[in-house]
Amino acid sequence: QVQLVESGGGLVQPGGSLRLSCAASGSIFSIDVMGWYRQAPGKERELVAVIVSGGNTNYADSVKGRFTVSRDNAKNALFLQMNSLKPEDTAVYYCCLLQNGAASWGQGTQVTVSS
Repeated sequence: QVQLVESGGGLVQPGGSLRLSCAASGSIFSIDVMGWYRQAPGKERELVAVIVSGGNTNYADSVKGRFTVSRDNAKNALFLQMNSLKPEDTAVYYCCLLQNGAASWGQGTQVTVSS
């Protein structure tokens, strides 16, 4: 079983920055993909950014050039640097880990962008 714990969310003004972290623990053997998803009120959960085992990354068009996903393989940690935040980035952000075809999710961390 895999446990994921997100941290780093909060309230920030438009144009500000936040850095999210995700700590993975438990039965981790060979991670295929780690990534960030988000869900705004009344909307479906959507992909924000993912990083595969080889290091390649993929971003939602809405965050390209503003968000950067990175991973510390030694610590099984995932990060999301979010710059130039907009009110539409407001959502609960979830960490996801895919291993051997099985997905694990964290409990989420709230990000609110408002003046």
